[in-house]
Amino acid sequence: MNIKRIGNIILEVKDLDASIKFYHEILGMPIKNERRNWVDLGRESGGVLSLHPASITTSHSTSSKENGILIGLTVGDLHSAIDELNSAKVEVFRDIQERQAGKNAVILDPDGYMISLFEPDFSDSKDKQTTGYVGFTPE
Repeated sequence: MNIKRIGNIILEVKDLDASIKFYHEILGMPIKNERRNWVDLGRESGGVLSLHPASITTSHSTSSKENGILIGLTVGDLHSAIDELNSAKVEVFRDIQERQAGKNAVILDPDGYMISLFEPDFSDSKDKQTTGYVGFTPE
């Protein structure tokens, strides 16, 4: 097997409209493709976050806090991002923590999925970060 990259991450959501508002309007993720029951968000290059309504016949009983799902997003200025999210009444699961690789905070989406926001430290005293996501677990 020769996997080239992650194509997309699919989240089953309770309310597709609320999730589109959260990811597109609040977080600012561009919509790449939208169908009646499916929305792909992301930039032209890189992976895609796909939102799909949870089945009416299937319960959506756990949040990612219980099942370990964590979505990692890299931001340019974590403090201003958290200020914006607080203004939008987004729940902050874990406030900003500073680590050797950079700053990190964890927020929750409308379905309780955890989103790790990471601001890498590219200061002169640090080795250049990788191009991949370097976030932190919610603990």
